[in-house]
Amino acid sequence: MSAIDDLPPLREVIARHGLAARRALGQNFLLDLNLTARIARTAGDLTGADILEIGPGPGGLTRALLAEGARHVLAVEKDARCLPALEEIAAAYPGRLTIMQGDALEIDPLAHLTPPVKVVANLPYNVGTELLVRWLTPPRWPPFWESLTLMFQREVAERIVARPGSKAYGRLAILAQWRAEAHIVMRLPPGAFTPPPKVSSAVVALTALPAPRYPADPAVLSRVVAAAFNQRRKMLRASLRGLAPDIEARLESVGIAPTARAEEISLERFCALARALTPPR
Repeated sequence: MSAIDDLPPLREVIARHGLAARRALGQNFLLDLNLTARIARTAGDLTGADILEIGPGPGGLTRALLAEGARHVLAVEKDARCLPALEEIAAAYPGRLTIMQGDALEIDPLAHLTPPVKVVANLPYNVGTELLVRWLTPPRWPPFWESLTLMFQREVAERIVARPGSKAYGRLAILAQWRAEAHIVMRLPPGAFTPPPKVSSAVVALTALPAPRYPADPAVLSRVVAAAFNQRRKMLRASLRGLAPDIEARLESVGIAPTARAEEISLERFCALARALTPPR
């Protein structure tokens, strides 16, 4: 019998430690251990990897990661109420779980992780997108992580994997797909969580590419994409006018019609435009 089978049911843990989910912390607990096991397995072979988990709560996914053989799990939890429940899991898996209390947006967990590193988390809804953007925009690439397996609101997940021509296509899709392979691997209804959120959720798997898919200066690409999608209903010759006085000529030089709109432009074309707008060194 594995250690996860010897631990009490999550509902009992929540009741014993008074861990009612707090909306202010973006908490929605996933208590079905069959689902948490599926998420852990989606992250691939964990036996030779350190795992970073953000927002473990009472530890449902934490238990699954350890049961699936994770070499080491670093769980970052802001809510001090959850620490005793997590300590019980640490005791069941000696030396394999480190618990760090703090805000994931303010602390640096890298000193506690040994490559290869995978990030697996049911992210708190209120910080999920910001954390993803940070992981996708490090100062150097490749990043510290080799894969991200992350739970988001379904709308956010669809924005990450969106293709040109769709309403969901925008800055997040370009940011994710420029440097990673991104796929939705699981969809979950509100009833899978306690308390049930108002929206459905989805798990997105991202695998870091060794280099960006197309060459471009990250800062220039970011400015181009931000300007284009901040005024996505405008033609590009209008929305990008502030980037260069001869923007129409530069658009045409990379095969983009000046009358096109942002959602029509592929990642490859955005990267080509970023190169056309990068000053020579």
